[in-house]
Amino acid sequence: MSKHKKMTAETREKAGKGTARALRRENKTPAVIYGGKESPVSITLSTHDLTLEYTKGKMFTTLYEVEADGAKHVVLPRDIQLHPVKDNVMHVDFLRVTEKTKLVVSVPINFLNEDKCPGLEEKGILNTVRYEVDLLCQAMKIPDQLDVDLSGKQLNDSINMSDATMPEGSTPAITDRDITIAVIAEPKKAIVEDEEVEGEGEEGETAEGEEAEGDAEGEEKAAD
Repeated sequence: MSKHKKMTAETREKAGKGTARALRRENKTPAVIYGGKESPVSITLSTHDLTLEYTKGKMFTTLYEVEADGAKHVVLPRDIQLHPVKDNVMHVDFLRVTEKTKLVVSVPINFLNEDKCPGLEEKGILNTVRYEVDLLCQAMKIPDQLDVDLSGKQLNDSINMSDATMPEGSTPAITDRDITIAVIAEPKKAIVEDEEVEGEGEEGETAEGEEAEGDAEGEEKAAD
């Protein structure tokens, strides 16, 4: 995992909705650092910087070193509140972590060796059931992704958690079953409809009918 990202914050003494609204008017976001058998610390951060970091993605699996008034805290975001319209970050709960901290995080799936998958070579379709999975891991070793090998997979095969390469220090959060991550489905077959053929037949019958009616009219005139 990459090094901790650094953030600069300010501690705050006052709390409450009124204080929070006042801070947001100054383009500041209230936040709290908790856990680690220490007292919670209320802080404020730049709304612009926080929102920019959030839009990059992976914030819930990224460790941050937050420095506030000379004190440094290694933390992991656990809850983020967004503005319902502007999508600005309005509040963040940071969990203080150490080498001993273990927690459940959601990490994205990364499929490997698609070119060595017979099912895909036969025009099969990789139907992804889960784009992320929950892992129990050490806070200091949160993986960026979970690699899943598709080598040798045939049509109609299921790709399960057991096919994944488990990162060091991580285990599946769900242990009572081998959860399905994806399925290699058979290619869809084109359905050929006979509407056009039927239409042509009907038109032909109509033309023949019109020709027969024309002949009958001619015979009647000749008889007259």
